[in-house]
Amino acid sequence: MKNSLSLLRKGAAVAAATAAVLTSSAFGQGQLQIGKIAFDKLQSPQVATGDSKSWKPKDWLEFEVGLTLPATNAEEKKSGFVDKILVKWSVAVENPDGKGFILLTKDVTHINVPIDEEVYSSVYLSPNTVKRVTGSDSVSRGSVDRVMVEVLVNGRSMGAESSKGKPDWANSPSLSDQSRRFPLLNKIETPFKMLWWDRYAEIEEQR
Repeated sequence: MKNSLSLLRKGAAVAAATAAVLTSSAFGQGQLQIGKIAFDKLQSPQVATGDSKSWKPKDWLEFEVGLTLPATNAEEKKSGFVDKILVKWSVAVENPDGKGFILLTKDVTHINVPIDEEVYSSVYLSPNTVKRVTGSDSVSRGSVDRVMVEVLVNGRSMGAESSKGKPDWANSPSLSDQSRRFPLLNKIETPFKMLWWDRYAEIEEQR
């Protein structure tokens, strides 16, 4: 009798372990898809208010990337959403004070991110920052050497992509982080906050 109970317990344990492995495997098949990193100029949006003022829209520099997330557990699979992801941006731009490049970084937290559906994350350089970096009101793609994004879920890296070279370039000690001086902005920190809403992943605001 004891031997039979022992065998039943072992069988149940093996079955549970097998089920756990199969479940883990099922959710492990999907992989984060990171699209091509794009960067280009955007003019300050002109919004009709009924009151007209004379002004000339200036250029912003926008960086964006498409992301498609898989479900990582049964709860996400059921709901169709990942509660929260962190997108870490790194941008290498020409050093306005001399030779080489400087590093600009920005962490953007997105919430209620749909699974298996491409959504976009973006960061921006304001017209004044563009002018400080490039010395001109006109945006030049040549001022940007490379851009990198890394996506984390629950503190775990899901993947990274760079517009040029391997993604680990952002860790180079030769790059000085000048983000305080030349800040990257997320979308809700810009006049583009209201635009193209459904294209972009929702951003968690500090409350």
